[in-house]
Amino acid sequence: MEEIAGGRPDGEDGDLVRLARKGDVGAFEGLVERYQRRATAVAYRLLSSREDAMDVVQDAFLKAYDRLDSLTRPSRFGPWLLRIVTNLALNFRRARALRKTESLTVSDGADGAGRINRPDPHAPRPPEEVSAKEMQALVAREIEKLPEMQRQALVLFAIEKMPQKEIASVLGCSVEAVKWHVFTARKKLKERLASYL
Repeated sequence: MEEIAGGRPDGEDGDLVRLARKGDVGAFEGLVERYQRRATAVAYRLLSSREDAMDVVQDAFLKAYDRLDSLTRPSRFGPWLLRIVTNLALNFRRARALRKTESLTVSDGADGAGRINRPDPHAPRPPEEVSAKEMQALVAREIEKLPEMQRQALVLFAIEKMPQKEIASVLGCSVEAVKWHVFTARKKLKERLASYL
């Protein structure tokens, strides 16, 4: 096996996993270097926050390291790791949504029922007033509203450019299901954004 900069082995994922299982920290660092950018990109697409994505990815690598012995096919480290990232990111989203819901309870609201009446700063404006940056934000918000599996499949396929077979492995479903989720997600987005396109 050849060495790369920093003295870490430059091998196939399976080789690096086997070395890491034997205690070779450099081998696991090689896996981290190989997948950190992709894992962070996936987490960011699901969380829309760089800091949160980096925290999730760090947790995912720690969990992967701790559970390395449970990986039955060492050559499939990448999809296995991305599945861990996806699950942690979704759990983080749920927890964040719960915290947001709890923080929206206001003791003295303008309407007397604990709510403050303010215009929605995220409400869509007429199509002629929407800039490219605002359109990007609008699309991101609509992606956030998609059902979980549709959102994940769309993000991994259309944005992260992952092969459908790999997405199926990450999401734990068939390739046909991935195709259906992507198709349905695109259809919903097209309908919701029709007045802006």
